[in-house]
Amino acid sequence: MKSKINVVLLGIFTLLVNISCAKGSDNQKNTEKMNNEKVNLEGTEVVTFGAGCFWCVEAIFQQVEGVVKVESGYSGGQVKNPTYKEVCTGLTGHAEVVQVTFDPKKISFDKILEIFWKTHDPTTLNRQGADEGSQYRSAVFYHNEAQKKTAEIWKAKLNAEHVFPNPIVTEITAFSVFYPAEDYHQDYYELNGHNPYCQVVIKPKLEKFTKVFKENLKKMN
Repeated sequence: MKSKINVVLLGIFTLLVNISCAKGSDNQKNTEKMNNEKVNLEGTEVVTFGAGCFWCVEAIFQQVEGVVKVESGYSGGQVKNPTYKEVCTGLTGHAEVVQVTFDPKKISFDKILEIFWKTHDPTTLNRQGADEGSQYRSAVFYHNEAQKKTAEIWKAKLNAEHVFPNPIVTEITAFSVFYPAEDYHQDYYELNGHNPYCQVVIKPKLEKFTKVFKENLKKMN
């Protein structure tokens, strides 16, 4: 009996150790993207964030009122049209990112930044939880000078007020190119919520987010 219990505990431990964004990508079936519906982009603004696994970041921003589109992809590297496997090596220079399109009449860039900083750990260099490597770095890829200035003010303020126990290492750099990730990465949580990574990592993060930012959630139809 004791040996059976040990086997079960070992299995659970192995599952938790191996749960990461890269490990969770075994289910690579092509799915119809939920983001491909036509949306009105007139008057919208775009910002690109790196905050660890893009599955997590995408799932959060898809819940935000005023956000009209969220797309997972790669940015900040040197290799053109990188694949997920290439980015996972950490040798392309790219970060896993989400490109967030939002309506500034419905949500301010300040609020977008607040959500960004409060839903990941911006003090860990090239790591978020079990996901480790430069592809998981914290980054704001700004699309204009106003975004740059606002992000720098936020970073300086958070550091000055010691909101986090350690200094923020978030990279604030000019956006250059965004490469959309493969179809099976888009709307990942929505389509693969049963996945162990989704249950153990994304779901608790989403639950915490919805409690803290309940006033900024999209209204259910």
